[in-house]
Amino acid sequence: MTTAQAGPGKERTAPDERMGLPQSTALIVGSIIGVGIFSLPYSLASYGPISLVAMAAASVGALALALLFAALTRRMPAEGGPYAYARTAFGNGVGFANAWSYWITAWAGNAAIAVGWVYYVEYFVNRGGSTVWSIVIAFVGLWIPAAVNLSGLRNVGSFQLVTTVLKFIPLLLMATLGLLFIQSGNFTPWNTSGDTTLSAIGGAMAICLFSYLGVETAAVAAAKVREPKRNVPRATVYGTLASAVVYMFSLIAVFGIIPAGALALDENKASYSVATNLIVGGSWAGNIVAIVVIISGIGALNGWTMICAEMPLAAAKDGLFPRRFGQLSARHVPAFGIVSSTALASVAIVISYLGTSGATVFTTLVLMTGITAAVPYGFSALAQILWRLRDGGGNNRAVLVRDVAVAAVSLLASLAFIYYSRNSGSNWYVTWGPFLMSGGAFLIGIPVYLAQRSHMTEPEPVPAFDSSTKGSNA
Repeated sequence: MTTAQAGPGKERTAPDERMGLPQSTALIVGSIIGVGIFSLPYSLASYGPISLVAMAAASVGALALALLFAALTRRMPAEGGPYAYARTAFGNGVGFANAWSYWITAWAGNAAIAVGWVYYVEYFVNRGGSTVWSIVIAFVGLWIPAAVNLSGLRNVGSFQLVTTVLKFIPLLLMATLGLLFIQSGNFTPWNTSGDTTLSAIGGAMAICLFSYLGVETAAVAAAKVREPKRNVPRATVYGTLASAVVYMFSLIAVFGIIPAGALALDENKASYSVATNLIVGGSWAGNIVAIVVIISGIGALNGWTMICAEMPLAAAKDGLFPRRFGQLSARHVPAFGIVSSTALASVAIVISYLGTSGATVFTTLVLMTGITAAVPYGFSALAQILWRLRDGGGNNRAVLVRDVAVAAVSLLASLAFIYYSRNSGSNWYVTWGPFLMSGGAFLIGIPVYLAQRSHMTEPEPVPAFDSSTKGSNA
């Protein structure tokens, strides 16, 4: 890969500093498995065990997205991932909308991770749930990873690998040992939401999507990965598969160990710690799990803070984002993107805590990121469908059908996540909060787009389909 200029006198990441397959897989797993899964049972308690069906459906959608991004990266290993695909396929206007939407996803997702991270920190401190202290703790969770990212890519990769290994421990234990302590009676009532089966599955599925945000992170950071055509697709598929397996089995265990009514209680927000205590007795094991989850959350925030700056960096290079997003610091990191994204995440946390409380704070931010992530996911799927139909099947129509089918499932999943991203509750602000916050964030992008229109460069031509890979996704 040639070295691309990212600012006056600044070069992109040196080749020897790029991530290999282990680090890029750790980036995928570390970004997917943050605190989302650990906070999920508390957020899904209002739906009941039927949420397991929703998680299975979300897992299918996530795997389809992983295969989609693997295929797209083989064709076009460009920094920015979904943004680059949308811009190349549909032009600068759609490209900007996707870059802006994904950037919202990244920093709003960091806000949601930080809120879920607070649940486990408050297992030890602020047990009374003071809102002010909850906000302060969330700020600590946001700004420590920002400092790590500002220190350079080498530290980011090492930190990501260590925290990814640690976070697998409680999930693997729950996904194996925890299954032995399931009580079948805890799976009834199956649907506690009061909604129809389809509505309950759809609503829970929209929340479950948040746990899979990150399937595209290696594609977004392709410029920081060695041999991206080879390593990014493999890391994407391997990381998503590993996450899906531990997600399903560990969530089954938690719902089978703790009744849905108990999961909904504020004192059980740290549900994996509570389930662990019920398995072994006492509180020491739950304390260990909480500590590991706290480390896991910092790892996820570390990876996502890097992604927060990568999309604007790629867009700034093409003239779609202000130039400051494309300038690198002395440590070769996009410092402005890191700091501004973390600042916006901090604002989102304050707004969410002021408007709601408890699980609703986390859920509102989760659904907001689902809406904004579904936009670049959907346009990536449309780009793949368009390109593959133009390619034609040639001598291998089966590969064409498979690629288009994967993209179609990804598109349908994206649309479903938008449709079901409404909060439960009678208060209109709470119900439509995710859409209101997403809409407000999108509106801020309008003057940015108008200011940047004259600076935008023309997209590169669509790369030719590499028939040597036969459409392979892994």
